Amino acid sequence: MKEEFINIWLRSGILRKRHPDKEKIKSLIGSSQKIAGIIRTFPLNEDNATIIFREIYESIRQLGEAKWLLSGYEPTNHEISLDALKDIDIKDKILFNKLDRFKRIRHDANYRGIMVLSAQAEEIVDFWNKCCLEIIPILSKKIQ
Repeated sequence: MKEEFINIWLRSGILRKRHPDKEKIKSLIGSSQKIAGIIRTFPLNEDNATIIFREIYESIRQLGEAKWLLSGYEPTNHEISLDALKDIDIKDKILFNKLDRFKRIRHDANYRGIMVLSAQAEEIVDFWNKCCLEIIPILSKKIQ
């Protein structure tokens, strides 16, 4: 993450300096894995697409928060949690471009009552499978 953005976010209160709490980081990663693992077993359809999308989004957000904590910061809102993931070097890094759209979809579902389409839920599950399953070992390795 660019230092200039970090400084702006620190001044505005969006980020706070924190000592990396290894137990909290492990808990975030573990919770993320467990919830996403359970949600991915549900047969996806139009009736549960919003629930699946929200829960996978939350699991991704938890990984972003874990990344911030590893870097010595704590986000005060979920808006920048996902941004921390964009610095991680994975095979399909181009897929990080979807994160901002995922934020908008989640916001519309939570605050405007717009139902998530099954295709959108499939897309975030695919993101989890392609990106997050690669991110988890990277973050876990940094805890040691």
